[in-house]
Amino acid sequence: MRQSLAALQKQAGAVFDHGTILISFGNDEQAYQSAQTTVAIADRSHWGKIRVSDSDRLRFLHNQTTNDFQRLQPGQGCDTAFVTSTARMLDLVSAYVQTDSVWLLTSPGMQQTLIDWMDRYIFFADQVRLENITDDWAAFSLLGPQSDRIMADLGAKDLIGQPHGSHQAIAPKGTLAAVGSGLASPGYTLLTPIEAADSLWQAVAEAGAVPLGEQIWQRLRIEQGRPMPGTELTEAVNPLEAGLWQTISFEKGCYIGQETIARLNTYHGVKQQLWGIHLDREVPLQSPVSSGADKIGTLTSLVNTPAGIKGLAYIRTKAGGDGLSITVGEAHGTVVDLPFLSRGYLNAGA
Repeated sequence: MRQSLAALQKQAGAVFDHGTILISFGNDEQAYQSAQTTVAIADRSHWGKIRVSDSDRLRFLHNQTTNDFQRLQPGQGCDTAFVTSTARMLDLVSAYVQTDSVWLLTSPGMQQTLIDWMDRYIFFADQVRLENITDDWAAFSLLGPQSDRIMADLGAKDLIGQPHGSHQAIAPKGTLAAVGSGLASPGYTLLTPIEAADSLWQAVAEAGAVPLGEQIWQRLRIEQGRPMPGTELTEAVNPLEAGLWQTISFEKGCYIGQETIARLNTYHGVKQQLWGIHLDREVPLQSPVSSGADKIGTLTSLVNTPAGIKGLAYIRTKAGGDGLSITVGEAHGTVVDLPFLSRGYLNAGA
């Protein structure tokens, strides 16, 4: 069934990397502008999907991740972080609470890692079931200010204006529509059975959404500051450093990594922060970031855009933030704040 979706996308000019990742439709600038001004659709089917079910599912996820699952009702959702016992990052995940299960949308390739991680903490009396449903479900994201119009056309007008993570069932049967594009852009995420993916993709495209490939998704996520595993999200950083304060409940009880996160928050102990940077030329990833003679950080992502060279970097908190002049290798640039990132008690000069 995945082949029928790919065939439909190829008719629209899609080019795939090794047959799996949809790189581009040959319309990159049009797709980028549509995500900014009208509406675009991105295929995120290669992202991981996990179904967590059985009677202890909410309590279990509440204890395993940084956000507060006990307050969530069916039809609600949140972004949450999986971290180690010392609060080192594993992944940033979107969660959708349904009447009989919780669905987790993970970063690409992270689904089995997280299943194995959670399975370590399921004890004999726990009523929790974990299923890897990645291959059975497609995932699309609508991005842009006209996404509301598409959702109304799909029968989900009640979602318009609802909080992030809110979701409901729509046609085709079994499809889940949720508030949130996966980026800072306004939009929605659609999860649909793989056998219905081609018809849903076609319906959205016929409603006016411009198809958008991975190249532009990566440009948008760097420009907006969404961290990803392998670049910004590693076991060298915690979610406070990664700008993911919005995924953390500081009121709930004990969970994996809670002691470290609470201590960092209480004692203002965040030593580095993720920021955007603008540079005058390209440099290798992992290049040191300097201010004057001092090394203050490390470059993690970079993209060459028509508007200039943009990237993400971890910057030492005491060095400053938004507006700071920097050098990265032979490049000169400036630190900028980005809309996806949240900073809690911190500010640019903290």
